[in-house]
Amino acid sequence: MKLSERLKLTEAADFQAEGRTASRTTSDLPMDPLAEVKHRAQEALYARLGTRLYDATTTRKQLNTFVREELERIVAAGGAPLSDDERHQLVAAISEDITGYGPVQSYLDDPTVTEVMVNGEDSIFIERDGLLELTDTRFSSQDHLRRVIERIVANVGRRIDESSPMVDARLPDGSRVNAIIPPLAVDGAVLTIRKFSRDPYQVDNLIEFGTLTPQVADLLQACVEGRLNILISGGTGTGKTTMLNVVSSFIPEQHRIVTIEDSVELQLHQRHVVRLESRPPNLEGKGAIEIRDLVRNALRMRPDRIVVGEVRGAESLDMLQAMNTGHEGSLSTVHANSPRDAVSRVETMVLMAGMDLPVRAIREQLSSAVHLIVHLDRLRDGSRRVTSISEVVGMEGDVVTLQAIFEFDHSPGFDDNGKVLGTIRPTGIRPQFSDHLNEMGIELPTGIFGTPELSLARPRGKK
Repeated sequence: MKLSERLKLTEAADFQAEGRTASRTTSDLPMDPLAEVKHRAQEALYARLGTRLYDATTTRKQLNTFVREELERIVAAGGAPLSDDERHQLVAAISEDITGYGPVQSYLDDPTVTEVMVNGEDSIFIERDGLLELTDTRFSSQDHLRRVIERIVANVGRRIDESSPMVDARLPDGSRVNAIIPPLAVDGAVLTIRKFSRDPYQVDNLIEFGTLTPQVADLLQACVEGRLNILISGGTGTGKTTMLNVVSSFIPEQHRIVTIEDSVELQLHQRHVVRLESRPPNLEGKGAIEIRDLVRNALRMRPDRIVVGEVRGAESLDMLQAMNTGHEGSLSTVHANSPRDAVSRVETMVLMAGMDLPVRAIREQLSSAVHLIVHLDRLRDGSRRVTSISEVVGMEGDVVTLQAIFEFDHSPGFDDNGKVLGTIRPTGIRPQFSDHLNEMGIELPTGIFGTPELSLARPRGKK
């Protein structure tokens, strides 16, 4: 039996012995002394390495070499009855565990997994094809899980402890990480990793997935080139950041782009991109740099485009002011359940700025600043789709008026496998901004809005 198989059997037996509930059968699994050897070697290694595990000046190669050398000494000194092959396998397994991300590393390497959710040391879920699965892997202990979390946050210069028990961070490949520990997480540390593709999705990928149609892609490209301000809305996990990344790719190469994010996630390929990232407070509770501070600073950096990863607070006021003062073509995302909710949320967030502005003044500024709201939903089959594209028309009385240009057609229902058959279709309404696009020399495909009077055509992708 291979070492990896023996270790898995041992972990399952320990899992059962601790009286926890699992989705797999663990009865009658024999105890294996290798688990004790692995545990003792890991603990001894952590004791010897100390803070070197989280030292940013130590390269991955240096750390791997040091870990292997120390492990060889520890395993040899332990006197365990292991063959040379087993000793080398044990050293390799623990080394990967120490320098990698433990049990979740294999899921981070799996391109079919889009999200990893650790609900304590013995409950790891993954998302694949938009659906959740319970895995058969686990951390050896809460301490083991905490060490992995600390390694992740240390790599981006952040910290997590009892005084600051939750943190947003990112992996080297840009994947988004959220961690929360006791006392806020009652049942133990919780780790959530939303993976980003190593090769960022392009517009053709989203068309292939069914997220949008070629007609929608043509419209979004024309709106970006025409410097319309676009807000992308949707619930958690609907693909807002991916859509923002794709929409941002339509920005002309010669424009200076300033991106502002809580943790860097956007992957733009234009040459003239300046990336800004907010900063949490230090140990003394000072030195925090908020998104709002970065938006204000960006206005002094001569940007052609400002891209805010997500507006979630008082920075929405500064964003609207930027859109209204010569920074057309700005992009952002917002959490909302519908385009109408997106308008209400932005209005509420502006009120959070504490400027004591009249509600009507806020709505007037919003209606003149935002031109287009692109809304995404995650449907019942787990797919992420653009379900609505709405133009912000203006004000009628005290109400911000929206009109849907494209809406998702649910009437086809589902196939035999439960997959959604519907798609997004034009409503037949010609938006007011189409005249603005024509004046700028930006041509739209014939009948893109379902109206025969639009006879201008342009191949998608042509700048």
